[in-house]
Amino acid sequence: MKQSFKFDTILALTVLFLLIFGLIMITSIGVPKSIELSAPGVQYPNCSDANVDCYLLFKKHLVRLGIGIVMFFLAWKIPMKFWKKIAPAFFVLIVIMLIMVITLGKSFGTIATNWLLIFNTSFQPSEFARLALILYLSYWFTKRRDSVESFHDGFLPFCFICGMILLPVVLGNDYGSIAVMSLIAVSIYFIAGAKLKHLGLGFLGALIAAIVVVSFVPHVRERFQGFMSVDKDCIEDYCWQSQQANIAVGSGGLLGKGLTQGVQKSYWLPQASDDFIFAASSEELGFIRIIFVVLAYLVIALRGYQIANKANGSFEMFVAVGITTWITVQAFVNIAVNTALFPVTGITLPFVSYGGSSLIADLVAIAILLNISENTTYYASSPNRWGDRRSRHPELRRYRRA
Repeated sequence: MKQSFKFDTILALTVLFLLIFGLIMITSIGVPKSIELSAPGVQYPNCSDANVDCYLLFKKHLVRLGIGIVMFFLAWKIPMKFWKKIAPAFFVLIVIMLIMVITLGKSFGTIATNWLLIFNTSFQPSEFARLALILYLSYWFTKRRDSVESFHDGFLPFCFICGMILLPVVLGNDYGSIAVMSLIAVSIYFIAGAKLKHLGLGFLGALIAAIVVVSFVPHVRERFQGFMSVDKDCIEDYCWQSQQANIAVGSGGLLGKGLTQGVQKSYWLPQASDDFIFAASSEELGFIRIIFVVLAYLVIALRGYQIANKANGSFEMFVAVGITTWITVQAFVNIAVNTALFPVTGITLPFVSYGGSSLIADLVAIAILLNISENTTYYASSPNRWGDRRSRHPELRRYRRA
């Protein structure tokens, strides 16, 4: 018997909380960068000066948020059958765009070449590559029910598919996105019924690749060295970023300095409104308030995996697992970077950081997850579903051989 449930309101309200939080903090933290962008040649700029726009970042983010909300509602109303149908074409389109980034992309002052300039607007394909990877792997594993455990028909094609989308991102020097997408792919592969020895082999290959990259790619080596020496006196860029983020978090104390009162955002903390917004927010809000942001991502993880557990089809379940892993892994990697527990990666805090492509991609993903939550099965609500990977969904029983 099939029973329909309304969309997950707890998940929706949690995301709304993060969106409002991000808007408030960008308004507070973004003033120095707004001044820099709106009046680069003005000496001793003041917000009362007609040439200075102290809320430029807020206005830009509000427009992007508006676009993201429109895309959210469109994605929410699109049936899952449509996402399944377009998954291969969407995957190919994103791969083509990632290749275009390598040759035509812009860096905008960063090491990573991530952006395409389209009609005077920057677009970051790697943000949507996460969704393309999730949709295509979910589609592919749904079709490969009898070969997931196979090395030649399961593991090797899985590696090839991942390589198609990861290699262009590597060539664009976006190693933060590589880490997130790799964990997304592994989570879906695991749920599909991968053999542990194949996962172990993949982990070994990834570890060797990481060692090679750290050893031979200069800026990655610098980031790793900066992470290892974050507690020492240093002047190197990446060590400096982690140190200043630590100072911002620590100086906030329990209650924080108050909105707009943060110091690090003005002179010392780079990218305070995007990559390091968690640290800048911690300085102004303090531990007691910022902990609610951490708890919000834990709620997203809990609700997202529950939605996956209740999904009424294998494709929907794989997509839900992938999206939940994407949002939570990216969030906690960003928080770890902001607290000097992980090397600088250059990835944003979902729903909070200043940015267009990342915000829109996150909202489209969460809309799909809420769509899945609207259509669950009564059987799927059984509390024992996660006990055995072979019986999470009737269709998945055919994934594994007796």
